[in-house]
Amino acid sequence: MKDLKKLESESSDNMGITATPDEDSLFKWNALIFGPEETIWEGGIFKLILEFSEEYPNKPPKVKFMSKMFHPNIYNDGSICLDILQNMWSPVYDIASILTSIQSLLCDPNTKSPANNTAAEMYSKNYKEYVQRVKEVVEKSLMDEDGDQMMME
Repeated sequence: MKDLKKLESESSDNMGITATPDEDSLFKWNALIFGPEETIWEGGIFKLILEFSEEYPNKPPKVKFMSKMFHPNIYNDGSICLDILQNMWSPVYDIASILTSIQSLLCDPNTKSPANNTAAEMYSKNYKEYVQRVKEVVEKSLMDEDGDQMMME
């Protein structure tokens, strides 16, 4: 609940992230990350799910992209390879800091510890093709599950 109040009070729109608890459970949250402006991810709206255990904030939540992603540190199933979600977790992290870290990871991948070898190799060896794949992901992120254009507010 503390995280929810903080997210609401900080008007996370400014940060390009939003998150709200699922209607059925406070342990499951739906989140959106907006592609940062002036990056290859600009214009994208990426859906994530955060699942918390009873041990949160002492244990990190499970965080997964629901949007199809192409990124060196995101597995094909949407799981994210990010140190603060694994071995560098600290109870000082909250939902906003998790989502902000993921958002900055989009633009600053760690190719030395890839979750997606194809994306990591392309990022390093054929950046132009990588950018093209990311642009496709951004476009797809604006479609809903039925392939219809999402309504932009």
